[in-house]
Formats: sequence, C-alpha cells, structure tokens
Amino acid sequence: MSLLVVGSVAFDDLETPSGRRDHILGGSASHFSLSASRFNPVQVVAVVGEDFGPEEFGVFAGRPIDLSGIRKMPGLSFHWKGQYGDDLNEAKTLETHLNVFAGFKPDLPPTFREAPYLFLGNIDPVLQLDVVRQMKTRPRWTALDTMNFWIDGARPALMEVLKEIDILLVNEAEARSLTGERNLVKAYERIRTFGPRILVVKRGEYGMLLFTPEGAFPAPAFPLADVQDPTGAGDTFAGGFLGYLAQAGTLDLPVLKRAALAGTVMASFAVQAFGTERLQSLQDADYQARVDAFTRMISLA
Repeated sequence: MSLLVVGSVAFDDLETPSGRRDHILGGSASHFSLSASRFNPVQVVAVVGEDFGPEEFGVFAGRPIDLSGIRKMPGLSFHWKGQYGDDLNEAKTLETHLNVFAGFKPDLPPTFREAPYLFLGNIDPVLQLDVVRQMKTRPRWTALDTMNFWIDGARPALMEVLKEIDILLVNEAEARSLTGERNLVKAYERIRTFGPRILVVKRGEYGMLLFTPEGAFPAPAFPLADVQDPTGAGDTFAGGFLGYLAQAGTLDLPVLKRAALAGTVMASFAVQAFGTERLQSLQDADYQARVDAFTRMISLA
C-alpha cells in the first residue's frame, strides 16, 4: 500500500566545506521518495519545469516510485542556492528561485486519493490542507513537516491542518516557536492539543527525539567522519521513518523506535555525498550493515 508524498522536486546549487556542486537534484519529495521507497512503494505529487528531463526522471527509475503525480509546466524548476560554513547545522540561503513552484497547486490523480499513508512536505499549509481535503478516504495516518516561515507567517492555516495530522516532524526551534514552550516535553503536550499524537523532533548531528502517548525515545545520530552535504538529511530521515512505518502498518511504540533507527540510518548515508547521490547508489547490504552497527552502538548489552 502506497505512501503518498506532496512536496518539492528541485535543483540545488550547493557549497560546503567539502566542495561545490551546481544544478544537482534536490527538493523534499526527491530525498523523501528515494529514502522511503527502500521500505514501501511511494507516490509523488510535485511540479517541475521544462529543464527537468529524462536524466532527472531516470534517478527514480527501477524503484517503487510512482511519478505520475508530477506535473511538468512551462518554465524552470524550483532552484535553490545555498552555502554551509563550518557549522553544517545551518545553511545560508544565497538565492531562491521558485519558478514553476510559485504556482504549485497540488492536484492528486484519482488513484492517489486513496493512499493509506500521507506525508505533507514542507509547503504552504493552505496547500497541505487542500491535499488533505482531496483525499477520498482518511489515511491510516498523515504526517506533516513545516518550518518557522509558515509557523510565523501562516499560523491560522497551519493550526487548521494540524487538526488532521497524526505525526508532526519539526526541529527544536520549530517545536518551541509553534508552542511557546522551551521544554520539549511540555512542547509535546501542547502539540497534542493541536491534533498530532506523535512528535518527532529532528536534532541534526545530535539525533532525534520521539514523543508518543506511550513514551518517549531519544536516538543519537550515527557518528560519521565525513559529512559532505546535510541539505536533504531531514527529508531523508522522514522518508526512512515513514517508509518503515508504512511497511509495518502499525504505530506501536516498538515499531516507531525501529522506524526512528531506519530514518537515522538513511539520513546518515544521505549526508555523505551531495544531493541524492548516495541514496541513488545505496545497496541493501550497505543499509543492513549500518543498521547492525547502529544497533550495537545503542545497545546496553
């Protein structure tokens, strides 16, 4: 059963301490789908321009990723230019060209409207709510990502869509901005009153925190000697986390913990190369070896 993602497919120009790459594949839906499809079939809704050709579409080939929801429009694709200094937790935006993404209005194909699992990527909450209303039946669960731009600038619409959400994925600053609570435990209790019953707090190189009604679970990031590009780490984590949950078909706490591990491992691969390069070359044996290593690392035995 498919996991539907609505988000961005884009091009990035990136400069990090490891080097520079121009016009590489980026966007929330790109990283998410390449990660989630390791565990579960994915349906993608996004918009691209005329510059998005067979080579870019070919990145998704051979995987259980349905691209029939991607609309190709006259003009250029969403293009972001960013730079990282020594602190890889913070990107400096140099240029943002929305291009065809400026007019993006998700229109779900009929077969997509029955998806049992839904992830609303980091887009305008007005659009997120519209997607929810296009669903023919309520998904088993719906997850959402957002950021301070929407928390500060589109709060009424965001609060409305949060009523429909089961799983919220944000970073620490976003959780605090959304709730006004400095303490993340208190922030979670506040967020539960908004709608979501599961909160994932993404903490970059420090890992993540999972909050559920049944209990909390902290997980560290997988330690790496070489990090080249952290741009898609959060969306890759979300893909691994939610893809694993869709495959499992349950939100029980033990499964949520294993899903957190899966997402963390997938993100650890993504940051080791620019854009989606490492996700494209990742093999099952590579993934399983790192899962085993991570499991040993966090075990108390």
